[in-house]
Amino acid sequence: MFTVAVIGATGYAGAELARLLLGHSSVGKLILASSSAEGGTMESFYPNLISANGVDGAVLGKGTGGELRFVSPEAAVDAADVIFSSLPHGIAEEHAARCRPRGALFIDLSADFRFGDDEATFREVYGKPYRHPALHAESVYGLPELNRVSIAKARIIGNPGCYPTSASLGLYPGLAEGAFKTEGIVIDAKSGITGAGKEPTRSTHYPECADTITPYKIGEHRHGPEIERNLASMAGRPVDAIFTPHLAPMGRGIVSTIYAPLSSPIGARALRELYAAFYADEPFVRILPEGAIATSRNVRMSNYCDISLHLARGERTAIVVSAIDNMVKGAAGQAIQNMNIALGLDERSGISMLPPAF
Repeated sequence: MFTVAVIGATGYAGAELARLLLGHSSVGKLILASSSAEGGTMESFYPNLISANGVDGAVLGKGTGGELRFVSPEAAVDAADVIFSSLPHGIAEEHAARCRPRGALFIDLSADFRFGDDEATFREVYGKPYRHPALHAESVYGLPELNRVSIAKARIIGNPGCYPTSASLGLYPGLAEGAFKTEGIVIDAKSGITGAGKEPTRSTHYPECADTITPYKIGEHRHGPEIERNLASMAGRPVDAIFTPHLAPMGRGIVSTIYAPLSSPIGARALRELYAAFYADEPFVRILPEGAIATSRNVRMSNYCDISLHLARGERTAIVVSAIDNMVKGAAGQAIQNMNIALGLDERSGISMLPPAF
């Protein structure tokens, strides 16, 4: 049994982590931390967690009753075997440095550790330098389908972004097996409002985002370089891809419709068989049967990525639809999947739930 901490537990991803970890069979104690709400209770932010198992004060121990009360991030880091950091970009490094001497497992849900030792790209995209370059050199990018072997040995894991998870999983087999050209790829992705974070803005205000789909940060979204890096790793060479995100009027979910020029003619059945064989041993990637189309509803509240495969007229371009829940496979669920791998647990522990029908 492990003591696990979530710092930044008042945010959407942090709250989803708390909800999922409460049901994890290997989590003995759960510590919830927030610098802005220290001393407050989780239930006051998220009433859905009322009556969850807890202990006196801030540490959550199953079966003992009590409130879920926040401690400081520093106290949480010092007490846990596993630390999930669900904080804004530029903050995780100091917490990783604090827990590193103890050998604790640190999993960051911000972008701070997604680029490894490539400080130049991180500085270009996020405008900040590394303060602890050695930590980045030993960190591992936490996309299990790509880096499972390295994740199993890691003590610092950079959890992928939600858009890159959907886009990368949608393209991985086609690029790795040479079925797709490495230029002319278009990724049209739509995300629920939770992807914008908990703090409200004008664009996430209900009258602004309801009843409309809004493209944003066209040609300049921060996830673009992360996607490009992933695709190059998958293809073994640089990949030219255009990525455009859209805000959709739904709470959660991502649907990426991907247009990939084919290297040579391949029928729809053969393409589907290629994907099915490639992902045959992946517990959370589902290749849908002929005629089915991946949708956000069918992965909601789950750690699954659903992929459906289609061909455009003329059969020169594959159309790949990749759907995930941005809060689970795109954030908290994938982070727990990484924890399971790094701790040698069943990869599905705590996140094997199927999506609800409605």
